[in-house]
Amino acid sequence: MLTIGGLVFVLVCVFGSYVISGGSMEVLAEALPFEMLTIGGAALGTFVAANSMHDVKHTIGAFKKILKGAAYHKSDYIDLLSLLFFFVRLANTKGAMALEPHIEKPTESAAFQKYAKVLANRPASSMICDYLRMVGMNADDPNQIEDVMGRELKKMRGEEMHAAHALQTIADALPALGIVAAVLGVVKTMSHINEPPAVLGGMIGSALTGTFLGVLLAYGIVGPCASRLQTVVEEESKYFEVIRAVLVAHLHGNAPQVSVETGRKMAPGEHMPTFFELEAAIQDVHIG
Repeated sequence: MLTIGGLVFVLVCVFGSYVISGGSMEVLAEALPFEMLTIGGAALGTFVAANSMHDVKHTIGAFKKILKGAAYHKSDYIDLLSLLFFFVRLANTKGAMALEPHIEKPTESAAFQKYAKVLANRPASSMICDYLRMVGMNADDPNQIEDVMGRELKKMRGEEMHAAHALQTIADALPALGIVAAVLGVVKTMSHINEPPAVLGGMIGSALTGTFLGVLLAYGIVGPCASRLQTVVEEESKYFEVIRAVLVAHLHGNAPQVSVETGRKMAPGEHMPTFFELEAAIQDVHIG
């Protein structure tokens, strides 16, 4: 909602100041449909041409993140850390093989079922199971696991960032596309050079609307959306950094409480549970 409010405020200020200063909305209203068709159509066409269908769908779906923000909050981090505490404590007390029933069939695991949101998060639950499975196969070198997880997280973040980069590319192109629309308007105006000054003035005003729209869309709407999406992706990536931190700390031989405390420190400050909140949560975690 804050994003929508900010964009609405931008439009109110821009068009409000124009009207208050004596500008006529009639000229803009007449030119907007045609200029938007030129600029918006060209932007859409270049976007489709520059991306695969998967990336196009991914970018369209990313608008949900722009509007709603990051998907993870304090309660989500508490659930994740509590589940990870269960697994590292189980591995410490009963050995890595005791994890097998949970990681081979997570949908049937009582531990995963208790933290249904983690289970429903396919990338997160798959990452937990995959790396705990590697530990069960004696791949227990913490440095190696940390390196592999780091490369996987970098790949995931890069894939998620593609939508933000695509939007930023459109934002960078919009001013130039606005100039294209303006030049076409000038060409049209020059073809009517014999018209009276009043008519020519209206045509020039319509042509300049293209430049105005290109700049406004670039720096007032699309650019901020791209920046917002990048911020959300960066914040959500911390959720997976928590998983890496806990598992690597566990492989280094730390106690379960120390491992999850290491992971807690990786949560974004806004959503990071306090030491005592996490302590209270893991006290309710029991090894069956």
